[in-house]
Amino acid sequence: MRIRTLVAGLTAGLLVAVSLAGPAQAATVTATYTSWTWNVAGWTIHRGATNDGLIPALSDSIRNRAANFAALNELCWSQYKAVQANLLGSGWPQDDSNFSRFEAHSETACGGEPFGVALFSRAPLGAANRYALAADGTSERRKLLCAPLETRPHLRFCTTHITPSNAVINGKNINVTQLDEVRSRIDSFAASGDTVLIAGDFNAQPHYGRLDSWYSASLNTPNNGANTGAYRELDDTDSRCPGYGETTVYDGNTEGLCGQGKKIDLIFVRNDRIAGSYSGDSLAIATTCGGPCSDHRIVIGTVTVSVTT
Repeated sequence: MRIRTLVAGLTAGLLVAVSLAGPAQAATVTATYTSWTWNVAGWTIHRGATNDGLIPALSDSIRNRAANFAALNELCWSQYKAVQANLLGSGWPQDDSNFSRFEAHSETACGGEPFGVALFSRAPLGAANRYALAADGTSERRKLLCAPLETRPHLRFCTTHITPSNAVINGKNINVTQLDEVRSRIDSFAASGDTVLIAGDFNAQPHYGRLDSWYSASLNTPNNGANTGAYRELDDTDSRCPGYGETTVYDGNTEGLCGQGKKIDLIFVRNDRIAGSYSGDSLAIATTCGGPCSDHRIVIGTVTVSVTT
């Protein structure tokens, strides 16, 4: 009886000790990644062409900027395949069969072929997540496209292209609805332990009220305040316009803050996943496509993040 009592006491003590220790914490690693994004106006300016200078201009930039991830908006299917071939030909991806994803906004908008958004990753990608956003009343159905790294599945790269429409649909501005849908999806990823990098054309300037629920409350500058969200944009510390950053549209536009053009192409990372420094920049528009290669600038951002392993 004494032995049984002693064993019971030891067992109870062990259970108390385990309870006091609390649940096991997930292991994390810290790593630095560079994201690259460009709205290439693949049909509007290029009419779907793959031989007018666009493909080498964007592929060279991805390589020269040592990007880990690249996101393209307004891309035609044939251009997507041409970028794949160019990057493969230079040995940029580590895996020659699993480094890119495409999601159509329209099946025919590029002269009869698909038109949409794309992701490229230097390291192999896992299965993509594809979400249709609320319809904006046009023939284009906008999407959120995400994919994790194959060997680091809690790191996820996403892109989206929010509608420029401000129409009220079902009692709410459709651009606000789409922004809320995207944020809800990536918040869900975060709640599951994921670190998300999202880059694309948000069709909203940083100081707009519809991005207040995106930008972290820790960002409060004369150019961007009243924020209630959980994310930082990688160019929001730019000394030329703190809290806003640098223009991402064509030179000569003066509709943005600090005497510059608008900033609508953004790269967001959740504030609580940032584990070091971060920075962003927009690049002058290449003119090697028989003129400007786009009406948007390339945007790059580098950030050190924590990732659950």
